[in-house]
Amino acid sequence: MTALTPIEAYCAPHLARAEERARRSPKKVLPLDTIIEGDCVAAMAKMPDKSVDMIFADPPYNLQLGGDLIRPEGGKVDACDDEWDRFESFAQYDDFTRDWLAEARRILKDDGTIWVIGSYHNIFRVGALLQDAGYWILNDIVWRKSNPMPNFRGTRFTNAHETLIWCSKSEKSKYTFNYRAMKALNDDLQMRSDWTIPICSGGERLKNDEGEKVHPTQKPEGLLYRIMLACTKPGDVVLDPFFGTGTTGAVAKRLQRRWIGIEREDDYIAAARARIDSEMPLDESAMTTMAEKRSAPRVAFGLLVESGLVPAGSTLTDSKRRWTARVGLDGSVSCDGHQGSIHKVGKELQGAPSCNGWTFWQIEEEGELKPLDTMRQRHLCAL
Repeated sequence: MTALTPIEAYCAPHLARAEERARRSPKKVLPLDTIIEGDCVAAMAKMPDKSVDMIFADPPYNLQLGGDLIRPEGGKVDACDDEWDRFESFAQYDDFTRDWLAEARRILKDDGTIWVIGSYHNIFRVGALLQDAGYWILNDIVWRKSNPMPNFRGTRFTNAHETLIWCSKSEKSKYTFNYRAMKALNDDLQMRSDWTIPICSGGERLKNDEGEKVHPTQKPEGLLYRIMLACTKPGDVVLDPFFGTGTTGAVAKRLQRRWIGIEREDDYIAAARARIDSEMPLDESAMTTMAEKRSAPRVAFGLLVESGLVPAGSTLTDSKRRWTARVGLDGSVSCDGHQGSIHKVGKELQGAPSCNGWTFWQIEEEGELKPLDTMRQRHLCAL
């Protein structure tokens, strides 16, 4: 009998408990397009082995807040101090993390991937536990918030980013990565591992009848849009074991992915259901992606697609209405057999050496044609 390595011995009790929970579950079901109410470990134990294509996990951050945060003018900061984010010790948090990662690994397909997001409070612990559990880290992504909350006490740097860890199930997994779609989303440049996306604000931020935020750490839809476009295909099953107010489900429905959410807080579940019920999937004509002069700050056309300023499926034309192009999920455009960025397709249609797609392509708004640059300026003003 082969002796266990120290890491295998360390993780063995958690993996054994996951297998035991799976054996005790009377019937394995995959409740597609459903919010499961309850504990994520118990809910995943009822799912079949190797049944999920991608997992996006936004677990409790274990912020360890030592009291209220006060703004300089005396107001209280609406920080995350909910009961679900409190753990008695790092050891308790680590045990919780090992248990849900073990269940996630069991139900993830061999070629599936998992994304975990966190802050400096927890992401380094989660990263080590991911490796201990046998996952293979592919990338860490820095989500740079273009509008972060300031450090009101002035005692530290402004915390302006969060970290995502992207893993395959094993080193040998043949995972999905839509490289060309990511490149098209970034105006024909390789997508980097630092993403600048605003935090939730305005109409996207869900609020209750009193005008308060429904969830303290609601993630922007643009973040989930990019993640799903990067490593899933239409029809793939996406699981979110910490569903919150349903960002993952709303984006999955829009992109025609199947989704499963697990959440135990009643207020979040109600908000998520209402949100997803109102979401409309994109038309089939928009479900296309690429087959496998810069300003500061630079804006890629794909950011406007992610944010919904120019939704996938929109129709673009030139100022003289000679050509009509369709916008794809990844920010590519298609017209008369040409496909690529707004600049590339405009250049090829005109037979020109170059083309500024921002001024060449127009979008109709209230009966009037406006250059795409108008939408770009709106995006910049919102940052």
